[in-house]
Amino acid sequence: MLKEILVIDDNPDIRFLICNILEEQNFKVRSAANYDQAVVEINNRLPDLAIIDIKLDNPVKDGIDLLKLVNKKNKFTPVIMISGHATVQIAVDAIRLGAYEFIEKPFSKEKILNYVKRALESASLKKEKDIIENKLFHSFDLIGESPSILKIKKIIDKLSTSESRVLISGPTGSGKELVARKIHKNSSRFKEPFIIINAALLKEKTYEKELFGEEFEDGNISFGALERANRGTLLIDEVSEIPYETQANVLRVLIDQKFKRMNGSKDINVNIRLISSTSKNLSELVKNNKFREDLYHRLNVMPIELSSLTSRTEDIPLLIDYFKSKLSEINGVQVPDIDIKNDNLYTYNWPGNVRELRNLVERITILSSNESKQKINQVIDDILNPSSKIQNDQNILEQSFQSPLKEAREHFEKEYLSKQLKKHHGNISKTADFIGMERSALHRKLKSLGIKGIN
Repeated sequence: MLKEILVIDDNPDIRFLICNILEEQNFKVRSAANYDQAVVEINNRLPDLAIIDIKLDNPVKDGIDLLKLVNKKNKFTPVIMISGHATVQIAVDAIRLGAYEFIEKPFSKEKILNYVKRALESASLKKEKDIIENKLFHSFDLIGESPSILKIKKIIDKLSTSESRVLISGPTGSGKELVARKIHKNSSRFKEPFIIINAALLKEKTYEKELFGEEFEDGNISFGALERANRGTLLIDEVSEIPYETQANVLRVLIDQKFKRMNGSKDINVNIRLISSTSKNLSELVKNNKFREDLYHRLNVMPIELSSLTSRTEDIPLLIDYFKSKLSEINGVQVPDIDIKNDNLYTYNWPGNVRELRNLVERITILSSNESKQKINQVIDDILNPSSKIQNDQNILEQSFQSPLKEAREHFEKEYLSKQLKKHHGNISKTADFIGMERSALHRKLKSLGIKGIN
């Protein structure tokens, strides 16, 4: 399918020249001779790419305003700005506002074609990436009916009308990024950028550059996460890993809503919503002088705490059903027959939490979707029963052989009943039915063995 390009320039010679160059390369071309015509063309149908002159006939509106209009309609539509009288600052502002490239007049045929082809390729890659991200994150829902998940869903709904900063805490793999994306998607900023910076993956000397950007002597600029997230949402993942000295600069941005790039002298104003996440206890780090108390209070306006998967095992069947359907659709394979009553799914400690469960389901979906339920059960058992657990079971068994019969039996009963209770989410009636025991008798047995509850 032919790519369509919209050329906007009030100089008829330049407009005619660009249109001819593009038509010779089999592009479909539309053109506009002034600002008002351009608005009509953009509103009528967005092109695959726009080439816009900065200086137009309108004394109030110019090409930068058209750039903003295109970006507002579709952030993936690339825009090449051209001008014969622009300053370096105008060029910098155009790039900062989302232009793919800035070309100064006069320009060669080869140069403009090169930029056009690169811009279209870049747009195509961004669209593909967005589709993948939609499948992996945006389309995923926060699944669960446990009290902790229902509480978080309510908080997310309430945050949809708020601009409050949010601090999401929870163990690795519990879904902190997913919650942050849901907050952004439900907010008034949902059409604006959602930028993630993982503080745990950065080298100590690169934090300032990654956050604030950098200006170079040759005029080039490296835009930081704060600037790229302007008007949208910035997620600082593992915020506890930001160096103590850099934390003061982050605090200053939150107070002033402006900053300077590295080696820069001009203030950059930003309007962002900041969400932070951590798998560490920030309040403890504050007490130990490893995290700034003033920054902590600025970040912790609306706290959200995600619990581990082992503390909400009642959500495991829902998560499995959801992931196997979703991942089968994404990978184009048959939905696997996973036995959600498999004991190991509820007794395993899930150190990687929901992410580990999703990876397990994805592995089964890709490699074993056509296998029988019995075969899939065996795969699950092999994955969730590493050698260390087998060795631990052997040690327990050997210890039992060295104990009197009554003590060994009590030890076995305690282990068995604890696992059955965990499997049935602490429900006494369901556990009693499964093991073939009267409910009142089970109550007495649990009391005699000192089993008070299941974590």
